[in-house]
Amino acid sequence: MIKNLPDIYVLATGGTIAGRAGSSTKAGYTSGQLDIKEMLKAVPDLDQIARVDGEQVCNIGSQDMSFEIMTRLARKINETLEKQEIDGIVVTHGTDTIEETAFFLNLTVNCTKPVIMTGSMRPSTAVSADGPLNLFNAVAVAADPEAKARGVMVVMNDRIHGAHSLTKTNTTSVETFLSPVTGLMGTVIYGEVKFFRGSFRKHTRESEFTTDYDLPLPRVDIIYACADMPPDLIDASVSRGARGIVIAGDGNGNMNQGSIKAAAEFAKKGIFIVRASRVPTGTVGRNVEVNDDAHGFIVSDELNPAKARILLMLALLKPRTGEEVQKLFYEY
Repeated sequence: MIKNLPDIYVLATGGTIAGRAGSSTKAGYTSGQLDIKEMLKAVPDLDQIARVDGEQVCNIGSQDMSFEIMTRLARKINETLEKQEIDGIVVTHGTDTIEETAFFLNLTVNCTKPVIMTGSMRPSTAVSADGPLNLFNAVAVAADPEAKARGVMVVMNDRIHGAHSLTKTNTTSVETFLSPVTGLMGTVIYGEVKFFRGSFRKHTRESEFTTDYDLPLPRVDIIYACADMPPDLIDASVSRGARGIVIAGDGNGNMNQGSIKAAAEFAKKGIFIVRASRVPTGTVGRNVEVNDDAHGFIVSDELNPAKARILLMLALLKPRTGEEVQKLFYEY
């Protein structure tokens, strides 16, 4: 082992990167089967770029990721990064909800040290499994001094994505993650790191959000807009205790007139209504086709519905006006 290497701590949560299958050439597999020690053993030459240790936080498919686990993970990261000897964190995670956990951590981790997330699209037993190289590259990015103060990043398929921007765009391809609005943070090719830019939004140490709260978080639902959308979906959500609703709207965050009327009525009663979009790229503009000022709506700006939900849940941990919440969507 090379002396004077950075110390990187890996927190494992399961996912496809820890998955096993009965066949190396079949699509079916079970997530969260390998533990952290097995995953690290599968990555050659890790000891050439960092001193690596780690622990298992949970071992699940990321479709089962919860805010309880996210909160525990954020608290563990904050606690670990307080140790002077730890230079960075890598989190292994399933790809289904990695963008949500990454964004949550981007808001709640209170440190400038690197926090890098990674996963895989193929299980560990697959032909050409992508997990080991993704993990190697994630450790390389976490060990790079230039990774500091850039917020939480996700390393997949030789690319470095910012938590604010990335989204999953394909169900099975290894090239599933893109950052369509603001572009890549950088690339990492067999451990060689090249950064293109920093973050354009507030994150981590700059964030006002913490993990100093009691669970559960305030309920916020996502409603998917479509042709002839039933307005009573909004009523049903509020009746089940939602304090906020994110509309995954048509086009520029649109919905039909009946749904606009129902949403506006609840907005007047203190329910926070955020207009996002079901469209994969672009921003949702304020007062374009919908009179947001008149209806009391909030627009998600660059955030997709899943990330808009997370920001609103954290925002509702203290009393805020609609104007104050809108400001958060422009800042984060």
